[in-house]
Amino acid sequence: MGDLVVGFDLDMTLIDSRPGILATLWALSEETGVAIDGELVVSRLGPTLETEMAEWYPEERIAAVSDRFRELYTELGVPGCHTLPGADDALAAVKRAGGRTIVITAKYEPNARKCLEYVGLTVDDVIGWRYGPGKATALTEHGASVYVGDTPTDVAAAHAAGAVGVAVPTGPHPADELRAAGTDVLLETLRDFPAWFGPWRQAL
Repeated sequence: MGDLVVGFDLDMTLIDSRPGILATLWALSEETGVAIDGELVVSRLGPTLETEMAEWYPEERIAAVSDRFRELYTELGVPGCHTLPGADDALAAVKRAGGRTIVITAKYEPNARKCLEYVGLTVDDVIGWRYGPGKATALTEHGASVYVGDTPTDVAAAHAAGAVGVAVPTGPHPADELRAAGTDVLLETLRDFPAWFGPWRQAL
């Protein structure tokens, strides 16, 4: 068997970043004088920050407010992160099998690394600012056999890269949406990952 690489999404797959995002959005809203519905934003996490900022700011301000969000997030957002159930177990299962774990996320890479460090999760590599086809490209570049995520877009990225798509309904998309997206494996939480991964690995 060759090198085994398993990719994971970050927000709402490995970590719950919603409290920190809400705190950062509140500060950004106060600073810019633009009302942002933070609860709506965290109910649809997945796309790039610029995509979300386009819902609240005119085009000419998107780049600047996105950069400012990332600055504020370092102080306000990172401490609001916590691991989702089974995240540690899932990463450990891959390591026990001699595999490598990578995180591929739409999040700004330095902040993604800070979040992982804050919650105490260790992975072999982090690839940030990737969304949709960009995730598929990263999966292919790193030779990933599996990609674990929480959105239909994550499932599509896995399939585009020829990887097994594993989905968890811990984010904004319920199980039926992930099934409809064609996920290969649907787990209730990452607590169930080791029980699936072990036999799958042995069958390779």
